[in-house]
Amino acid sequence: MEKKRNKKSLQGMVVSNKMDKTVVVTIQRSTRHPLYRKIVRRDKRYKAHDERNECRIGDTVKIMECRPLSRDKHFRVVQIVERAK
Repeated sequence: MEKKRNKKSLQGMVVSNKMDKTVVVTIQRSTRHPLYRKIVRRDKRYKAHDERNECRIGDTVKIMECRPLSRDKHFRVVQIVERAK
C-alpha cells in the first residue's frame, strides 16, 4: 500500500488571468545571499487551474498541488484570500 503524500500549498498574487480557466500566480520568498548575506527577494510563477474564472489580477489566492492538468499546470486555486482593490 502506498503512503499518501502531503500536497504543497502556497499563497501568492495573481499576475495574469488572460487564459481560459487558468491564472498565473507569483510566489515571493526571501532568502539570504550566500556570499553577501543580504536579504534577496526571489519570486516564482506558477500556472493554476481556476475552474470558474473568478480570479482577477491583484487577488491574493491560495493554490494547492494536484495532478498534472496540462504541460505546465500542476496547481489549482483553493480559495481567494483577498480581493484586489
